[in-house]
Amino acid sequence: MFSKQSVRLAGFVLIKSRLTCPIPVIKYATNECQCAALKRSHTSWTGHKQHTHSEGKTRGTLDPAEVRKFQVLANKWWDIQGEFAPLHAMNELRVPFIRDNLLTVHGGGVMGRPLSGLRILDVGCGGGLLTEPLGRMGAEVLGVDPVEVSVRTAELHSSLDPALRGRVRYRACTLEDLTEEEGNEEAFDAIVASEVLEHLADLDTFVHCCYRMLKPGGSVFITTISRTRLSYVLGILVAEQVLRIVPRGTHEWDKFITPVELETILESSGIIVQSVRGMLYNPLSKCWSWQQSTAVNYALHAIKQKEEPLHQTPTEDSTFI
Repeated sequence: MFSKQSVRLAGFVLIKSRLTCPIPVIKYATNECQCAALKRSHTSWTGHKQHTHSEGKTRGTLDPAEVRKFQVLANKWWDIQGEFAPLHAMNELRVPFIRDNLLTVHGGGVMGRPLSGLRILDVGCGGGLLTEPLGRMGAEVLGVDPVEVSVRTAELHSSLDPALRGRVRYRACTLEDLTEEEGNEEAFDAIVASEVLEHLADLDTFVHCCYRMLKPGGSVFITTISRTRLSYVLGILVAEQVLRIVPRGTHEWDKFITPVELETILESSGIIVQSVRGMLYNPLSKCWSWQQSTAVNYALHAIKQKEEPLHQTPTEDSTFI
C-alpha cells in the first residue's frame, strides 16, 4: 500500500487543488458486468484519443510536442541529481523485473551475463539509462529514440564503458521507421518501453509495431502511469507543480492509461499480459518500491502468442461505465 507520508501529502494537495484546479472525474466499475463493459469501452476510448492527437496527420506514434520537451532536456540524462533522477532510481525495480521475467521465459545465460543470447529493443531510450544495464547483463540491445540529441548523448556515454562495445547500439528514428526496415520482422526477443506510453500519439500503432518485431513467444515490458485521480494528484500536481521533481508540463493526464485498458489493447493484438505490479516513488527517500496498488505507476510484462490472434468484432455496447 502507499506510505503514510504519500497519503497525507496527496490528501493535502487534493483538498487545496479543489480551489484552484479541476480534478478529473473518473467512473469506476463496481462489479463483474461493469468490468466487462469497461474493457469493451476501450475501443471507443482509444479511437477518441487517436483522433485527438493525430487529426489531419498520418497515424504514428510520434508526438512533435513531446519531442520538443525532451530536446530541451537532452543534455541532462546522466545528471543523477537532476530532472531524470527518478528514472535513475527506477532502475532498482525495472532492471530486475525485466531480467527475472526473461530468465523465466528463456532460461539463464552464461555466468555474469544472464541475458546473453537475447536481442532487446529499448523504445524511447533517451540517454540510455535502461539500455546500458541491459547490455551489461549480456543482451544485444538496440536503443531507439526520435530525439537525435538524446541518442548522441546515449552514444557518448556508452562509449565510456568498454564492456558495452558490440552489445549496445543506438538509432535516432521512430518505432514505425524501424518496423518497416528489412530484417526487423520478428527480430527481437523482448521490447522495452519504460515511461514511454504516456508520451505517444497513437498507442495502437505502437502495439502493432511491437507485435510485428517480436519473435513468437517474445516479451513486452512496459512501465507507465495509470489514469486515476491519485495519479493526477501525485504525478502532476505534486511531482510537477509542488515538489518540482520533474519539469512542469512533462505529463498530460489524459494520455495516461489504466492497466485494464492497456491489457485490453495488448491482448486484442495477440500479446498476452503475464503480470502487472504497482510502483510508487517516495520523494523523501528518492527510492521506488513495489506496491499492491496500480493507481499511480505500474510495470507490466506480456508475451506475444505463438499463433496469430483471432480478432473479434467489438460489441455495440461501448458505454463508459
